[in-house]
Amino acid sequence: MKFQKMHGLGNDFVIFDARKEQISLSEQEMVEISDRRRGVGCDLIAVMGPSDIADVRVKFFNADGSESGACGNASRCIADIVMVDLGKESCSIAVNDGILNCRQVEGLLIEVDMGAPRSVQDMDLAYDTVSNPVAVDMGNPHLVFFVDNLADINVEMLGSYFEHHEAFPNRTNVEFVQVIDRGNLRQKTWERGCGITQACGSGASAVTASSLRRGLTDNKVAVELDGGILHMELRESDGHILMRGPVAYVFDGALNTL
Repeated sequence: MKFQKMHGLGNDFVIFDARKEQISLSEQEMVEISDRRRGVGCDLIAVMGPSDIADVRVKFFNADGSESGACGNASRCIADIVMVDLGKESCSIAVNDGILNCRQVEGLLIEVDMGAPRSVQDMDLAYDTVSNPVAVDMGNPHLVFFVDNLADINVEMLGSYFEHHEAFPNRTNVEFVQVIDRGNLRQKTWERGCGITQACGSGASAVTASSLRRGLTDNKVAVELDGGILHMELRESDGHILMRGPVAYVFDGALNTL
C-alpha cells in the first residue's frame, strides 16, 4: 500500500491514492499509521479517490482515526499532487460538503478557496485565562480565542479542555490568537483528535473570519503559525476565504503490514 508523506508548514500528512484502486483502512490502522514512534507518523491521514464532480475526492482522518471534515494544509498538498499529475495550474477537490478550487500562484505557493464560513458566532465561554471566543464552522468546527500574549497561554491544557467541552458534542479545534497589527496575527492551534500542531489551514481561515467579525484586522492578513506563515484573504465579493501557503514533499513509502 503506497503512500506519500507531505507537510504544509510542518502540519504533516500521510496521503493514500485510491483513485485507481480501492483502499480500506480501519480506525485502529489509522491510529497505528499516525503513531510517530511505531508508525509513519503524521497529524492527519488523507485518502484520495475518484470524483464525478471534481478532479479528485478526498477524505481526511485525524491521528486518532476520527474523520475530519476539512483540512486546509492537506488540501494544498493534495492540490499539488493533482496539478502535477494533470499538468495543470489549477484543480478542484471534492470534500464532504462542497468543492475546493485550488491553483498555483506566484512563488510556488498553492491557493485554496476555502469557501465562506458556514457560521460565525460569539460564545459566552470562559476558563482559566481565556474567555469570549468566536465559534466558526469551516466544514469542521473551530473555537477562536483572542489573547493579549500567546506566551501566557497553556495551549495543551486549554485546548484539551475546550475540545471536550459539553458545548461541542463532536469536539472542536481550538485556536489562540494574538493580534500584532491589522495585517498580522500570531496563532497557535490545538487540533481535535491530534493535539498541538505546527499549522492549521482551516484554523487560519476561522481566525481570519473571527478577527474581521471583531473588527481587529483588515480583509487581508498574514497569519504566523509555529510552522510558518499563511497568507489569508476574505474576498469581499462573496465572503470566501482564500488561503495561500507552501507545500513540501517529505518521502514516498509503502506499507507491507499493519
